[in-house]
Amino acid sequence: MSKTATLPPQVLEVRAQIAEAAAYLRSRTPIQPKVGLILGSGLGTLVSEIEGAEVIPYAEIPHFPTSTAPGHAGNLVFGMLGGQSVVAMQGRFHTYEGYTPQQVTFPVRVMQAMGVETLVVTCATGGLNKQFQAGDLMLIKDHLNLTGNNPLIGPNDPEVGPRFPVMFDAYRPDLRAIAHDIAKQQGITLHEGVYAGITGPAFFTPAELGHLVTIGADSIGMSTVFETIVAVHCGLKVLGLGMISDMALPDGDHHATEQEVLDVVAKSAGKAKALVRDLVAKL
Repeated sequence: MSKTATLPPQVLEVRAQIAEAAAYLRSRTPIQPKVGLILGSGLGTLVSEIEGAEVIPYAEIPHFPTSTAPGHAGNLVFGMLGGQSVVAMQGRFHTYEGYTPQQVTFPVRVMQAMGVETLVVTCATGGLNKQFQAGDLMLIKDHLNLTGNNPLIGPNDPEVGPRFPVMFDAYRPDLRAIAHDIAKQQGITLHEGVYAGITGPAFFTPAELGHLVTIGADSIGMSTVFETIVAVHCGLKVLGLGMISDMALPDGDHHATEQEVLDVVAKSAGKAKALVRDLVAKL
């Protein structure tokens, strides 16, 4: 009996779905991406830096969810950035939209199947560190998975990754060093911090935010963690970049609204564009 025949049906089904999605995308574009980009809330304008962009709506890709969150256009964009072949998610998926962690991370597995080796994951994130300001950039050096869930729950596919992937240095120190060098050259303030991932969609209360500060979080958001776990599981190198979209301080007298978050990201996206463009060129 072959090893494939002994795998659980769920594993074989996911394999088939990944293969079908990847085959469809290859039929739509000759580009073989080496770098994947996940562009978070309001950061989808980064695709304007991609040369020869080929845009494929998520709705046309087999087994892809569709984006429903504000600021997420819902396209997969192929092209060249900094001399590298890339594929960019112009908008992502979240469990608060009703998707499972496995659905949220399905595009990462498709990227890996298409040849992506490095994943740059971006997000809008609320600042908890008082040394930050809205509009700043933060490299993610580590994360806290506070969602109570994990995209690797269920049968493991040993051809994709190990049953127990090691998350030490998930956000690669060598890639962070490159980003710091580029930021210095560009005169950009670039922090490092720990990202706390929650499910949302409700913003946290002051007591909850205070708890995050106590346990070492520098920022908070509703994405990124699941995608990073799956990327590490399937052997991708990861760099995480957060735009501080607001200061979510537990002792503050105001918490930004959804629109205020998007407004800050729109005003500050130019720094992120320049940093990501030059970073990809160095990978």
